[in-house]
Amino acid sequence: MESRLIRQTFLDFFAKNGHKIVPSAPIVVKNDPTLMFTNAGMNQFKDYFLGNKLIDIPRIADTQKCLRVSGKHNDLEEVGTDGYHHTMFEMLGNWSFGDYFKEEAIAFAWKLLTEAYKLDPSRLYISVFGGDAEEGLSKDLEAVEFWKKWVPEDRILFFGKKDNFWEMGESGPCGPCSEIHVDLRPDEIRNRISGADLVNVGTPEVMEIWNLVFIQYNRKVDGQLEELPAKHIDTGMGFERISMVLQQKTSSYDTDIFSPLIQYIATFSGHPYTASYAPQAKSDLAMRVIADHIRAITFTIADGSIPSNTGSGYVIRRILRRAVRYYYSFLGIKDPFLFRLIPILVDTMGDVFPEIKSQQEFIIKVVHEEEISFLRTLEGGLKKLDQLKVDSGLISGSLAFELYDTYGFPLDLTKLIAAEKNWTIDEAGFKLALDQQKQRSRADAKKEYSDWNFIQDGQCKFIGYDVNEVEQTKLLRWRKLESKGNALYQLVLETTPFYPEGGGQVGDKGLLYFDGQDIEVLDTVKENDLILHIVEILPQHLEAPVRCVINGYRRSQIENNHSATHLMHAALRNILGTHVQQKGSLVNEDYLRFDFSHFQKLSAEEIKNIETLVNEKIRENIALEEKRHLPIEEAKQSGAMMLFGEKYGDYVRMITFDPGFSRELCGGCHVESTGNIGLFKIVSEASVAAGIRRIEAVSSSKAEQYIRDQMDELNQIKTVFNHPPNIIQHIHHLLDENKLLQKQIQDFKEEQSLVLKDQLLARAERISGIQTLFCSIVLTDSKLVKSLIYQLGKELSPAILFFGFVENDKAQLMCYVSEELVKTNQYNASNWLKQVSKHIEGGGGGQAFFATAGGKNVAGIQSAIEAVKDIVIKELKA
Repeated sequence: MESRLIRQTFLDFFAKNGHKIVPSAPIVVKNDPTLMFTNAGMNQFKDYFLGNKLIDIPRIADTQKCLRVSGKHNDLEEVGTDGYHHTMFEMLGNWSFGDYFKEEAIAFAWKLLTEAYKLDPSRLYISVFGGDAEEGLSKDLEAVEFWKKWVPEDRILFFGKKDNFWEMGESGPCGPCSEIHVDLRPDEIRNRISGADLVNVGTPEVMEIWNLVFIQYNRKVDGQLEELPAKHIDTGMGFERISMVLQQKTSSYDTDIFSPLIQYIATFSGHPYTASYAPQAKSDLAMRVIADHIRAITFTIADGSIPSNTGSGYVIRRILRRAVRYYYSFLGIKDPFLFRLIPILVDTMGDVFPEIKSQQEFIIKVVHEEEISFLRTLEGGLKKLDQLKVDSGLISGSLAFELYDTYGFPLDLTKLIAAEKNWTIDEAGFKLALDQQKQRSRADAKKEYSDWNFIQDGQCKFIGYDVNEVEQTKLLRWRKLESKGNALYQLVLETTPFYPEGGGQVGDKGLLYFDGQDIEVLDTVKENDLILHIVEILPQHLEAPVRCVINGYRRSQIENNHSATHLMHAALRNILGTHVQQKGSLVNEDYLRFDFSHFQKLSAEEIKNIETLVNEKIRENIALEEKRHLPIEEAKQSGAMMLFGEKYGDYVRMITFDPGFSRELCGGCHVESTGNIGLFKIVSEASVAAGIRRIEAVSSSKAEQYIRDQMDELNQIKTVFNHPPNIIQHIHHLLDENKLLQKQIQDFKEEQSLVLKDQLLARAERISGIQTLFCSIVLTDSKLVKSLIYQLGKELSPAILFFGFVENDKAQLMCYVSEELVKTNQYNASNWLKQVSKHIEGGGGGQAFFATAGGKNVAGIQSAIEAVKDIVIKELKA
């Protein structure tokens, strides 16, 4: 059965059984502070489990894009070493929110596997929760009774918490689970050894394929379990695993999900793929790693996470670099390669996930540029290793970690290179440095949440599109948040005008009035579907009526910038082309920032045209057309802009400023008509990543202030030049005149350098057959000094030269050692400089044959010269 049919059979089966089929949520999580990536099918439904959201659809099924490369669930290091671990994978799931429970979930699973997929029932084993005395939890005998309707009792097995009690994290919804395992061994082996003895013992041929989770508890922060108000079903079946089973393969990498990628890699590299998992089969391992990683890279970029140095972008960059290292080290590919795989992936998955198809060219460009950049870094790291002087043949743990952290070298790559040079690595020291980094990262990011304290029942409702204040509402719940030692409180209100940060727009600030007590709202954020008001002080009277007032002036400035962002987005597509897609934005009261897909710098003419078009639309004073609770299909038919990486429900909010110009799906706050914006001005345009440009702009009073500041600066320039009739021409004339003077000065310095060179040649002193020179010189240009020291070094070779000089009121030291002296005697300019740079209260370094240092103590130059002279003469005489 082809993988496409396997997936569709699953969805069709549950659709026939009353489930609504919903699209996958983005793989990059937007408003859940506990998650960076979607790592399980249930993530997008957390609010149903927690009771934060009204259950409008009781039965759902889907295939969810998941990524497990960080946190508790991290499969990165196992990828490729076996046949079933992956970073990005699909999770097929069916869900019941307070509807059916164990009996129906078990029946659905059995019928799908044995009737629709036609698996041999005798090969299936069931594990159930065997209870836990410490938790006070008994065996799940209820699940056993339901399974006995379909499975002989000797194939129903009890296991403990580790295997059969599913938890989302340290706290949150959880419950006992029942896993379905399949025995893939040949019949003759099955007849000798029962599959029941091999469940959950690590035998690859007896593996779990489906987990049925019975969500009935909530794990509190203090570790206690409490019953949920409604019981739910959460199931997850790995698409890659079930495809492996149904296609009768021993590895998911041998299925048609991965085989087109692996075949291409093998053909391109010239290394045949033998499907070996032996430790020495590095090329096979590399192909599996690359085939896996390109999926994770492609899907995360499509969902809006661009490789970068922070957050989710950093994780994606590490995955991409890991893939590059594997093809570079084990397949002999030295040029960008990953980008070539993207069209193959789109061909196999683009029909199910259209986001990768519609962004194919953009993803290719981003990946290609990242590969080019990292290959340069990789070459630099290899050169560093080649030039390395290793004492006793041991690479220190700190150096191995530097190669890992700075140059992206995994330990196995450093070990491979070290083995070629007969070196060893202090692996314990490396592990210590890595653990210390992880601890620092955890400490920096750690936030501790208390349990929710419920005050009253009710659902959180936002009415801030229509009003800036609410005369009376009530507090529903609160909890304490500890972040980096600071205590804050998160309040949930029944009704609020405070807009929570989202869609690029910052959260509102303002005041809450509790029975005469004024509480300042520092920020407003969204956690899943809860609106959280961040405050420093917990109200004294929690059950008192609450009056809410946002900072109205600040909100109006934010609205100006948000509506200006929509107009600019439309103008960019109008002027640059429809390939322009939003890739990130920030809208606050001071300015707007907008990231978009485009592959070259905007010209001055393009920027001017964009500004002109936006300001024309502002002057037209176009009235806002807002449609709330619009069916998603109707919004699509109207041509509304939809952002990749966003999760849209069945009903959306559509913002239009002129149906023929700007129409977007948006949850943010906007002006009533474009004339309110007043004025729009772009202040900068730059690149932020491969294929991503960033515009920063201001509007309204901030735009006026920006132009005033620019005019003031221009008037000051005119005053300096005594108001010439053509200021630009006058400045160009001065610049040309300055260039001529600078050239004359440079010519004079070079003449001075030639004279100085002859003087210094005469001052050189031979010690132990080597010409030496230690002195301060009058040149004040480090480039000229470097040129001079190299010229002298060649003429005096073999030579050791050390100069001190002053540049821009700073002390400078420069040391040169002939290369033959470095190779034969292991003299080291960098080491000498480090020993004497303290005299100038500075530091520096470089290579063994040439090094420089700078410092603030000019008076210490002569002391440094004398100190280095003593050191060098002692080494020469020794």
